[in-house]
Amino acid sequence: MLDNLSKAEFVSVCVQDPRLHKDDLWHTHVDYEICLHTNSMCFRKKTSCVRRRYSEFVWLRHCLEQNALIIELPKLPPWNPFFSLRNTQQVSQRMKGLQEFLDGVLHTPLLLSDSRLHLFLQSDLSMAKIEKCALGKTRYTVAEAIQLSNRVYISRLEDKGSCDSDCESSSSSSGLGLSVDTPMRGSPLPFFESSDRDPELFSCHSTSTLIEP
Repeated sequence: MLDNLSKAEFVSVCVQDPRLHKDDLWHTHVDYEICLHTNSMCFRKKTSCVRRRYSEFVWLRHCLEQNALIIELPKLPPWNPFFSLRNTQQVSQRMKGLQEFLDGVLHTPLLLSDSRLHLFLQSDLSMAKIEKCALGKTRYTVAEAIQLSNRVYISRLEDKGSCDSDCESSSSSSGLGLSVDTPMRGSPLPFFESSDRDPELFSCHSTSTLIEP
């Protein structure tokens, strides 16, 4: 019995560490760290950490919805027009909702076959690059994007030869670490002043999902 439990496949996901980024003089956004730990054969990496923003979660759900016609997808925390970057309760509730969404997705075996989900969770590719990579329109494979997700390696692959269907302007040639709706992410800013930091926002009570055969 204990031996069977030790061999059970699991996926543990954690959404934590919100960071504020300044895109330009007037626009800012928050992204969150997604840490994944698993022993499942479904994943290329057994541990990984990436950063994603709320709009990218919305994109992911839309993609999964296209392939999950008979499956009721978990919901995302609702978009809040009055969302305040300095309201610790709102930020904490959003992180909790994002983690519950990922828990629900990872608990649905059929969704684990979508390569866009794996690239979302385990690579730094932008949404546009994820879409192209999943369709085989990049010089790197899904496995390469996950295992060797760094600007130098991917950029070298993209720079080989003439401009192809994956070629973009020089301002975003690598496409890594970029959001689909912003030209580039600015340097992270302190999310809260030191006296305002809520320890709960920077720690995570991760949950494990057993993958049923």
